[in-house]
Amino acid sequence: MNSALVPAHIVVLGTGGTIAGTAASPDDEVGYTPGQIAIGSLLAGIELPAHTTVECEQVAQIDSRSMTHAIWQTLAQRVAHHLARPKVTGVVITHGTDTLEETAWFLQRVLAPHKPVVLTGAMRPATALLADGPQNLADAIAVAREPGVSGVLAVLAGALHDALHLRKAHPLRLDDAFGSGEVGPLGVISGGRVRWLRLGAAASEPAAQAGAASHPALLRPVAEWPRVEIVASHAGATGAVVNALCAQGIDGLVVSATGNGSVHGEMQAALVDAQARGVAVLCSPRYGDGCWNAQAIDRLPMVDVLTPAKARVELMIRLMENAQR
Repeated sequence: MNSALVPAHIVVLGTGGTIAGTAASPDDEVGYTPGQIAIGSLLAGIELPAHTTVECEQVAQIDSRSMTHAIWQTLAQRVAHHLARPKVTGVVITHGTDTLEETAWFLQRVLAPHKPVVLTGAMRPATALLADGPQNLADAIAVAREPGVSGVLAVLAGALHDALHLRKAHPLRLDDAFGSGEVGPLGVISGGRVRWLRLGAAASEPAAQAGAASHPALLRPVAEWPRVEIVASHAGATGAVVNALCAQGIDGLVVSATGNGSVHGEMQAALVDAQARGVAVLCSPRYGDGCWNAQAIDRLPMVDVLTPAKARVELMIRLMENAQR
């Protein structure tokens, strides 16, 4: 059946970001204030597909660089609530682009949704002469009403990405601000229709554990979430930062590694020692593409595909899941 003929009810959750931002002049695409326009007002300018109804809810109104665990938890709870409603076909989330990939992976891991959850945002504020937000929002709604789609996705500049491979690739451009690395996007959206380029997200160890509405991240007080930080290996790196964080009682560390999974010798020694003392460690590439050489780092676990920011989310979730067992 033509997807355009299937009735759909979409819930749109607003969290702020550039897509809801305003500037003093339509020519100003940089000096704007994010998170100023309510989600209802953003939707007012969107022409909905036939047989589609929407409702909206303002979950937060922030610049996504200041995303918090508390907002993540509330957002996941609201998404789970709406997905459980039989009437709801899918959920769309408007979000700032700075931490969009982290939120996408968080939601995928804790919810593993059986319906589409589609994040979108914008590179230009709503007041820009050629704002990209309205088209991105319309495209996200088109994906959220697509029959048979599930999981957390992101739509920007007419491209559809899965949560696993999604990453921000450029700070300013519209057409390639986001990408999916060497695997490429899942599909493209044109004229309100989705054209699939590959089937589903690639299988990966971090995506193997399904989430649920009872995931500890939805129920555990945010103040009790594991503390996980990111450290970076680089020329001249030492173990000083690792040791300082361990002294603070850190629960986990993600190391942004160089080359084919390499870490400076001094930092590696500190990380191995931290691991021996009960601190969880996970290594992630600076760039996110490619597969690791399993022998590249001695005694330190590695993760493919995930960028360091998403690896931090992954390690935090793993620690919560392990504590629940």
